[in-house]
Amino acid sequence: MCGIVGVVSDAPVNQLIYDALLLLQHRGQDAAGIVTQQDRKFFMHKAKGMVRDVFRTRNMRGLPGNSGLGQVRYPTAGNAESEEEAQPFYVNAPFGVVLVHNGNLTNAHALKAELYSTDHRHINTDSDSEVLLNVLAHELERASRDVPLSPDVVFAAVSGVHKRVRGSYAVIAHIAGRGMLAFRDPYGIRPLCLGRSADGTVMVASESVTLEGTGHQFERDVAPGEAVFVTLDGQVHARQCAEKSQLSPCAFEFVYLARPDSVLDGISVYQARLNMGETLAKRVVSTVPPAEIDVVIPIPESSRPSAMELARLLGKPYREGFVKNRYVGRTFIMPGQAVRKKSVRQKLNAIGSEFAGRNVLLVDDSIVRGTTSKEIVQMAREAGARKVYMASAAPPVRYPNVYGIDMPTSEELVAHGRSVEEVRQIIGADALIYQDVDAMKRAIGSLNPKVAGFDASCFDGVYVTGDITAADIARLNEERVKPGEDDEDTSRLTLPNATPA
Repeated sequence: MCGIVGVVSDAPVNQLIYDALLLLQHRGQDAAGIVTQQDRKFFMHKAKGMVRDVFRTRNMRGLPGNSGLGQVRYPTAGNAESEEEAQPFYVNAPFGVVLVHNGNLTNAHALKAELYSTDHRHINTDSDSEVLLNVLAHELERASRDVPLSPDVVFAAVSGVHKRVRGSYAVIAHIAGRGMLAFRDPYGIRPLCLGRSADGTVMVASESVTLEGTGHQFERDVAPGEAVFVTLDGQVHARQCAEKSQLSPCAFEFVYLARPDSVLDGISVYQARLNMGETLAKRVVSTVPPAEIDVVIPIPESSRPSAMELARLLGKPYREGFVKNRYVGRTFIMPGQAVRKKSVRQKLNAIGSEFAGRNVLLVDDSIVRGTTSKEIVQMAREAGARKVYMASAAPPVRYPNVYGIDMPTSEELVAHGRSVEEVRQIIGADALIYQDVDAMKRAIGSLNPKVAGFDASCFDGVYVTGDITAADIARLNEERVKPGEDDEDTSRLTLPNATPA
């Protein structure tokens, strides 16, 4: 999960891209980067850290030009400690191309071998985004060999990319002196949308809130498999470049990743979370009699809409029982269990009066590793709660994710191979209620009938690309695990809907 943005304008874009990245900061806190273009020359600055820390006045002065792109990074593969893997990436041939990528390539290892042996291209990092850039560059070179670069040539190159690349990818690239290219994988797993300002500036970004927050009018989402090419004078060309496509966005975007004020693929994230609260309420009633619940308390912040709707339907008070320290990053994104566990109490503090002597129903957006949930249940007890019930607006996370969310190893998933009762005992709650998978899909999908389905692989083990094997999971785990961490015996993974190796 990363946040990406690209801009073509008649005015300098460095401040605009910076502002856009601030609006995307929730999608990645590890690193940030901006590249701008002036007179066919690229100017780039990128480093590890938050947007406000990476860019200083001197850095911004070094980013001239009326077009450019940016990214906030949240690594799921490669070396998270390396600044070389911060994006954007650049390759000088053909034309000069810079690229930012949100997603995860599931066949990056095979592509890297092809690039070395057949395409004669060198990959200098462990990042799958650099692999993707070089595949795009090779396809651009091949498509433009005997003809001038044009939108038709660019679209032919993207068609070549779709034929070679597997996994999830929302991409924005700039071709030096020519224009901006944006495209999305044939399943639309990761989001991407397009908008325009009153002065004609064209922006492409991961979430609609980025457009609205920078004064742009949302026009539409980039369709799965579609490519959009924006010339430097602002002309927009678009074409479907995949042989087959279907809209199957990542369900976890609506559960947790996206901002609630965004609209992704025609679905309001806020309304989707309200709907999940409604379906969760039915599950709660069947598990815990409402008379035994005194108050409903959300675990900030993504769970708030679901918790509010659940409380309304149960006829119970909704209270804010935890105060969040906004200067601690999202714990889901933090590397390592030890750092994550330590950060929970730095991030949240309980308001004792909301817990003392009460039976509390805590509502979280999801339970992934269980580390945060266990700490929060204990905090509620220490604050004086008589009983602590835990409800998750998402179903149990039981399977590895291979499309760009930091949950690829099953050993990190508290629900993998365990019953709900076993998970309840681990986190220490008096009752544990999970959302139902089909109910979650209906709650989100009802908001846009054009959505063919969802990638809910971390919940149901169904990988929408249809090409994931146990061997793929094992290899992706190896690419992610760093020296000194415990490696998992992935031969024991059970993937009920994966292609046999």
